Parts: sequence; C-alpha cells; structure tokens
Amino acid sequence: MSVDLSVIGSHKVKSIPSGESVELKSFWQEQNVAIIFFRRWGCMFCRLWAKELGEITPILKKNNIRLVGIGLEGTGSKEFVDGKYFDGDLYYVEDRSLYQTLGFKRFNVVSIITSLFWKQSREAIVKGKSLGLGGDLKGDWVQTGGALLVGKGGRVIRHFTQTGPSDHLPNKDILELFDLENEYKAETMANKKREELECNTEASP
Repeated sequence: MSVDLSVIGSHKVKSIPSGESVELKSFWQEQNVAIIFFRRWGCMFCRLWAKELGEITPILKKNNIRLVGIGLEGTGSKEFVDGKYFDGDLYYVEDRSLYQTLGFKRFNVVSIITSLFWKQSREAIVKGKSLGLGGDLKGDWVQTGGALLVGKGGRVIRHFTQTGPSDHLPNKDILELFDLENEYKAETMANKKREELECNTEASP
C-alpha cells in the first residue's frame, strides 16, 4: 500500500516515560529516521527484534539516523524499558488508529496460534529463550506491526508490514536502504546469527 506521510505525520505519539506528546512528522523533519512499530511490549518476538537492532544502532547514530520504537498503549512498557531491549527513543500510541493507517493487520485467535508454529516463529522463539528475553500476554496480542523508514524532510524509503508475529526487517536491509551496506558485518550482526540458527534448527531432529 502507498503511504501518505501528510496523514501519518499528523498522528501523535507519547514519549516513554515522560508522556510528552509529539507529532510523528517531527521525527523526520531534520534527519533520516527508522521507526519500528512493535506489536506489544511483552511480545518476545518484539524484544528479540529490538535487541537485534542494537547491532546496528551505533552505525545509525554515526550517520545521524534516528531510531524510534513505537508500541500500542503504555501497558508493559516499563518492563520493556527496564529490560534494556531497545537502544533508541521509545513512544506509544493510545489507540490503533496509526497502526490501521499503516495497514498493520490483526490476527484472529486461530491464525495467531497457527503462526507460532511457522518455521520463522519457532526459530525466533529458540533464540529469544536462549537470550532470556521472556515475555507476557499483556496488551493486544493479535496485532501486528512493522517499520517505516523515512528520509529527512519526508521521503518514504521503506514501508514494511509484518506478515507474522516474528516477521522483521533485517538489519542488512535497513543499512542497505540508507545506503550503508558497506557498514554491515555479516560475521557479527544479529540477522546473520539468525541464519546460522536456521541451519542448526533444520539439522535438529
């Protein structure tokens, strides 16, 4: 779907923990920005994605690219902050209107349970548990999220929507979209480790 930044930019989000309200467009007025829309704060998949983004956060900061995480409601946000999963600025929205505008779909009970058995979800669960990320069922657990990468002044670079709860925009793709592919270190960055985990999982009985 096409993204109308004039509409999306008028949505307001609240800072965590201050509660200060700002318009979304303020994020891209002066610099490039990568905005991650988490499903909910207690989601292990979201915590894993946030943790993996930490691998490229220094590169983004060095190149004046802001990293922002947004979640639905404030429920569970304290645990997310205390866990130090995300090395960026955190905000939340009080309702689903922004997520709806961005085309982030909702599962039903059957589809969300089924999605947990997908190969990608199983691998993410294994890695999340190995990192001790934990999780809970607080919040809207059938909502999906995504990402919005925007260039300074308001140019959509990438609009990513999750097709499943563990779906994510890989670190390598984010760096490439900001023309920073030379900064990607496959041997050390998290998404490479996910690929290795996939191989190990496939080899397991």
